[in-house]
Amino acid sequence: MIRVAIIGASGYTGVESIEIILRHPEAELTYLTALESECGHAEDVFGQLKGRCDMEIEPLDFDKLSGLADVALCCLPHKVSMGFVPKFLEAGLKVIDFSADYRLKDPDVYEKFYNVKHTDTANLERAVFGLPELFREQIKGADLVANPGCYPTGASLAIAPLLKEGLIETDSIIVNAVTGVSGAGRNPSSKFHFPNMNENLFAYGVGSHRHMPEMEQIAGEIAGSDVRILFQPHAGPFDRGIASTVYCQPKGEVDCGKLAELYDDFYCCEQFVQICSDAPAVKDVAGTNYCHIFPTCVKGRIIVFSAIDNLIKGASGQAIQNMNIIFGLEETLGLK
Repeated sequence: MIRVAIIGASGYTGVESIEIILRHPEAELTYLTALESECGHAEDVFGQLKGRCDMEIEPLDFDKLSGLADVALCCLPHKVSMGFVPKFLEAGLKVIDFSADYRLKDPDVYEKFYNVKHTDTANLERAVFGLPELFREQIKGADLVANPGCYPTGASLAIAPLLKEGLIETDSIIVNAVTGVSGAGRNPSSKFHFPNMNENLFAYGVGSHRHMPEMEQIAGEIAGSDVRILFQPHAGPFDRGIASTVYCQPKGEVDCGKLAELYDDFYCCEQFVQICSDAPAVKDVAGTNYCHIFPTCVKGRIIVFSAIDNLIKGASGQAIQNMNIIFGLEETLGLK
């Protein structure tokens, strides 16, 4: 059995990770940690765990952790995680980091978008980007996996086949996406308070969202050249899920009838990507590790729609998918 520690277990991605590991046949929870103010019995912190998780969420003790776990699912916030990950690695643990601290390979880009200098640049090159459908071979046997952001997951899976085949211009990609309220995290804020979110929809992070350079980095690796992406996120009045619409300019004439065939071929062996015959809905993927994709043509443009659950395929489910790959397990364990 793989012994799993969840660092930062009191947040939304923490409890989603707990839920998945509880039903995983080859993994067991051995250590749950959080800030001291957020500690307590797991069943008291999250009511949905009553009768299913008889464990304490404790303050982090490095000496205790090193003897209890094989892998750390690090659900700490951006800027905080990089202060802990080196210690987890030194203790001999595999680490899957949920923050953005190891996603961006250029520390200057990280500093620009996160307004802080990176303090663990030594491990940036060591980190593998954890989007299994695109980087599976690199993930196998990795010590440190940077779990992708939720928006980049949906958008990257949507356009990867087009970039790989060189079918679209790489300087004019537009990504428009809407996320549910859980995308803002568990800590309350006035902007995402129920009276403001109910029957409301608004754009945020205009022109400056932190996931934009992450999308460009992934797209550049697939295309083999620099890619420019204009990304605009929105928040909508639903709990979970991300619906993305990606607009692309084709390089030449496109046979729209063959788009679905291109996507079917590209993702033919992928367990968690489904190619649809119409634009997907977030309710269709809520609570799952699936990404639903629909490519089409409109007025000479290629438009690709995708939908994922931001907390599962966009976070915890993808992390467990990465864990399964690292340890040589069947990729779908705990996720179907």
